[in-house]
Amino acid sequence: MPYPERLCGVGLPAAVATQICGDVQDNITAAGSTQGTAVLLNGDHCIVTTAAAGTGVILPPAQPGADVTVKNLGANALLVYPATGGAINALAANAGFSIAAAGQGRFLGRNNLNWVTF
Repeated sequence: MPYPERLCGVGLPAAVATQICGDVQDNITAAGSTQGTAVLLNGDHCIVTTAAAGTGVILPPAQPGADVTVKNLGANALLVYPATGGAINALAANAGFSIAAAGQGRFLGRNNLNWVTF
């Protein structure tokens, strides 16, 4: 796996290295109790450090091949929601996918609306 520092060391601009390797969004505090009030994720690799019971985060809008990982370091299960109108796996549209405390999920964009997990 490439590391941004190594790519920059051979002359690639930092922004290009980040696009290749992905960026990390750390120290996320989950919020809200519905899709409409959860915290929007904006990183490729997202680390939730605080998750009160019933709180969640929202994935960015799906795109085919988009890849987002979510790690839950919180003490409670974390709800991960798709963007409005989307679905995760075979869940109903807009339903939250639960990640247990200390668990993680990898979300792959199936199309322009939906995600699948690995």
